[in-house]
Amino acid sequence: MELTITPAAEKFMRRMLRFGGSPGSGFRLVVSAGGCSGLVGEFSIEPAPQPGDAVYEHLDVRMFLPAQSRLLLSGVTIDFVDTPTQSGLVFQNPNAAAHSCGSNGKNALPGVSSIDIASIVRR
Repeated sequence: MELTITPAAEKFMRRMLRFGGSPGSGFRLVVSAGGCSGLVGEFSIEPAPQPGDAVYEHLDVRMFLPAQSRLLLSGVTIDFVDTPTQSGLVFQNPNAAAHSCGSNGKNALPGVSSIDIASIVRR
């Protein structure tokens, strides 16, 4: 699978695993179609992969990815941003169709969507 994880996203995932997981836990990322990048998603820290999940390891970070997520993440770069107006994972999808997104009449960058850290699911 062709997936790029930036150092900032890797650092964020490591922190989530360190504070919310136990040895062997993984960062489960569920992605579906929608949003400005063509993707929307949610994540959680899980003790083990769920049935149908593939384990993707990036350096020492274990990710649990369902089949649909694996298909949709092909070619995507996952980054983490922390600014006064946004904090969370950002998907940069070069395959997304350009269209207008955003609020207050402002257009978001085509092919970019995010998962806010407020959406963290703890299990």
